[in-house]
Amino acid sequence: MDDLETRELRYFVAVAEDLHFGRAADRLGIAQPPLSRAISRLERRLGVQLLDRDRRGVELTDAGRVMLREARAALDAVAAAARRTRRAGNPQPSLVLATKAGASHELLQRLLDAHANEAGAAPIDVLLCEVGEQAGLLRNGRADVAIMHRPFDDLAGFDTEDLYVEGQIALLPAGHPLAARDQLTMADVRDVPDLPIARWPRLDGSYPDGPGPEVHTQSQLAQLVALGKTLLVIPASSRAWQWPDHVAVPVVDAPDVTTVIAWSPSSHSPAIASLVRTAAGLRSTALPAPAG
Repeated sequence: MDDLETRELRYFVAVAEDLHFGRAADRLGIAQPPLSRAISRLERRLGVQLLDRDRRGVELTDAGRVMLREARAALDAVAAAARRTRRAGNPQPSLVLATKAGASHELLQRLLDAHANEAGAAPIDVLLCEVGEQAGLLRNGRADVAIMHRPFDDLAGFDTEDLYVEGQIALLPAGHPLAARDQLTMADVRDVPDLPIARWPRLDGSYPDGPGPEVHTQSQLAQLVALGKTLLVIPASSRAWQWPDHVAVPVVDAPDVTTVIAWSPSSHSPAIASLVRTAAGLRSTALPAPAG
């Protein structure tokens, strides 16, 4: 029988993420022996070994890695179904739009204004998040739609509508010599000895190698740039959160960034379709390059 229970999926995900039965049991609030038995029963039912266990610890098998990916997706789908159903049952249902704080501010304001003028438009709750969080919010149902950026954000499995294309800027400390330039190239900003490029997490949560500081939030980045500790190449529209201690200089050969509106392909919500149509009606080819 191939039916799986959400309880056993949660048990497996906890063990697979911690790679330790004791820590996973503590996290789940259960004793270790029943957790071990539950995982063993799951393996027997599936007819595959999900975990390699020895005295050194626990490791995922190839089948276990597939199971972890699929179990996370399944649990997200269950959570999303519950959250979206509750929202739909509210006397005054609304849509939740997720976007990175400070990103695409001009577009977001235009979209909210245009949508509010549509007859019968559902209210929009804006959920501000950090870099790379929109995909998870869409998958687990905390958000109905999201403003995202290709190629940086994880768009796998979502329907999308392209909204505009823009260049990128280098965000620099105001007192740095590069800040006095009218424009820069990628070669100019790479390997600056006194100002290494900050490192954002990849889609899998790991960080690329390099001397620059690891950053996860825009507030971290803003302060590190103001202190003269780092620079970053980011979409031009992200300068909405630029501090007085920062200077934005166009990077003429940086890859273009496409801003999209994304939503779950399983959605049949007329409210989401209406919002997407409104967003598509605001489509433009590019934003103006920022001044320093």
